[in-house]
Amino acid sequence: MSELVLKGVSKKFGEAMVIHSIDLAVPQGQFLALVGPSGCGKSTLLRLIAGLESPTDGDIFLGGRLVNDVSPKGRNVAMVFQNYALYPHMSVRENMSLNLRVAGLPKAEVETRVSHAAQLLGIMDLLDRRPSQLSGGQRQRVAMGRAIVRDPAVFLFDEPLSNLDAKLRVQMRGEIKSLHKKVRTTSIYVTHDQVEAMTLADHVVVMNKGRIEQQGAPLELYQNPSSLFVAGFIGSPAMNFLQATVDMRGGEPWAEVGDDMSLPLPSSFSLTPGASIIIGVRPEHVELSTAPSQLRGTIDYLEPTGAQTQVSLLIGTHPFVAMADGSFSADPDGHVGVNVPADAIHLFDVETGKALPRNKS
Repeated sequence: MSELVLKGVSKKFGEAMVIHSIDLAVPQGQFLALVGPSGCGKSTLLRLIAGLESPTDGDIFLGGRLVNDVSPKGRNVAMVFQNYALYPHMSVRENMSLNLRVAGLPKAEVETRVSHAAQLLGIMDLLDRRPSQLSGGQRQRVAMGRAIVRDPAVFLFDEPLSNLDAKLRVQMRGEIKSLHKKVRTTSIYVTHDQVEAMTLADHVVVMNKGRIEQQGAPLELYQNPSSLFVAGFIGSPAMNFLQATVDMRGGEPWAEVGDDMSLPLPSSFSLTPGASIIIGVRPEHVELSTAPSQLRGTIDYLEPTGAQTQVSLLIGTHPFVAMADGSFSADPDGHVGVNVPADAIHLFDVETGKALPRNKS
């Protein structure tokens, strides 16, 4: 069993509390991503799991065993870093087999494990090269191979793709996902890139200031963010936000957003007339039109990406982004109508930043 469980885990450095009483359960075989901005505590949490740091409070269990006082070596975890950490004077084969040789495993078993990992990663023809003869992507495969040969209970990835160029990151994402499908080892993947988290993980944990802000399946976080923070962090481009006041028309809720502009709101919320709210709308759900529309936008600039064009607008003084068809064109400072389907609207509390609950049907 390689289930990982954290109960009330906290970490202090001096007087600074960087991890606040985190409870987390990672079932055996799950691929979990820890995602959040720099300084949110995700790498510190990974180091606590690895045994490179000790918790100030709380307990860490691996396979049902309390490991708070167990050394990194004794936890049977393998870590993959962003800087590869390969020995330059050793061949790929020697780098991958080093830990096994130090542990005294028979030569035949070492060779079998190295060959198996190399085949999984497609680097059999690189085994006799040294790191200086490899590309960045090849070095990262070697670093993963070094972890695979140990047959660990848990893989820990600390932003392993951040040193690669954009095209190679996409390729390596696919390879890591394919690898996990083959080996099914419990994996914890730290990244600040929410696209990596969404595309790789079965389960995503969004961290903010040392706390878990929300966790769940990638689409659950995208479709039902629990707060402004999660709504603005998950999704690319980020969700648009507009402050508005609730109005009732014929018994139906509307949002007044200023400058004589308004939007119909979903009837699935219990709203009080005159209440201040924050409306959230994802750019991919915005519809642009030359006809009279719910909102009026002024074109700021366009960012063509091929199949789509990212349109940056100003609605009043508020920045707003829409995703349009790749053929979309408009003059800077030109005007465009903006429509938002009511069922695509998210609502948040102005004071707490928490998502407003929908009525149960």
